[in-house]
Amino acid sequence: MTTFVRDQWYVAAYGYEVGRELLARTVLGEPLVLYRTEAGEAVALADRCVHRRFPLSESRLDGDTIVCGYHGFTYDPGGTCVSVPGQTRIPRTARVASYPVVERDSFVWIWIGEPDRADESLLPRAPWLADPRYTTVSGMEPLAARYALLVDNLMDLSHETYLHGGSIGTPEVASTPIITEVDEDNGIVHVSRRMADAACPPFYATSTGIDGRITRWQDIEYHPPCLYLLHSRISPAGRLPKEDGTDPDGFHVEVVYAITPETEHSTHDFWAVARDFALDDAEVSDFVRDSNRAVVLQDVDALNILERVIAAEPDCYQELSINIDTGGLAARRMLSQLMAGKPVLAQP
Repeated sequence: MTTFVRDQWYVAAYGYEVGRELLARTVLGEPLVLYRTEAGEAVALADRCVHRRFPLSESRLDGDTIVCGYHGFTYDPGGTCVSVPGQTRIPRTARVASYPVVERDSFVWIWIGEPDRADESLLPRAPWLADPRYTTVSGMEPLAARYALLVDNLMDLSHETYLHGGSIGTPEVASTPIITEVDEDNGIVHVSRRMADAACPPFYATSTGIDGRITRWQDIEYHPPCLYLLHSRISPAGRLPKEDGTDPDGFHVEVVYAITPETEHSTHDFWAVARDFALDDAEVSDFVRDSNRAVVLQDVDALNILERVIAAEPDCYQELSINIDTGGLAARRMLSQLMAGKPVLAQP
């Protein structure tokens, strides 16, 4: 049985990845080719010619059409074949699937499910990534593991203390209890950890210049199945937002993960970090990009190991869960209900 939720929006690429060069990418097991028309519109088609299955991503653009590099079958942006070699009559079935595409918040979103269900109002948002009040760095790392393992990883940040101790983790992350809430109406899992007096990890000490203890907030929103948001706030210890909500002493970082299954056992790990400080400081941007990518790669290494372990062991293995797992367990239930086509009614 598949582990994919198909009637949902997923990130296929960053907007800057899609241009006049043909881009191959697999999403939910479907090979795709992405490109932009001469007018700048993003297009996503099935990446297999109907004739002999040659990848269209290994072919060429002619204006807004793709000419198959094997036998010359030519497809318009809607997937309809408009020319075949050696004859004027084009077979009625000569077409490839075309997928609904929307660009928003720097992402190219794609709908792999039933096209008539592709409702743009269902797109989850990450507005900081296109907000001039923030500076953003981003990337994507391939993960040789099922996407549910990345969801588990991101919902339980206590692993920062142990896996990322040299960059973002401190003892307080693991020792501070979490609060888990499930928004059943909107299908969102919230996990919060508030640390009133914590060590400042190297990532924040270097990027903000804070010296000494800090107040640190981690507020997670998970929008199943595809989007994870971490609202991170730090300030010198003891300084909190004012009663009117203003936060002159706070540094805010919005961490975004778009979690896109490639296959049953591989994942596209899109990550982005938006900050509201040192907006024009290229050195800070380079540091944040390099540091966050190093953190992502530590997660990738750990989850790739875990995937191999799980794949080699029987399904009857019984995991032990504790209090820090309440957010991850709620996320698992939501995903199970979505896969079963049921309303999301998860409880932490």
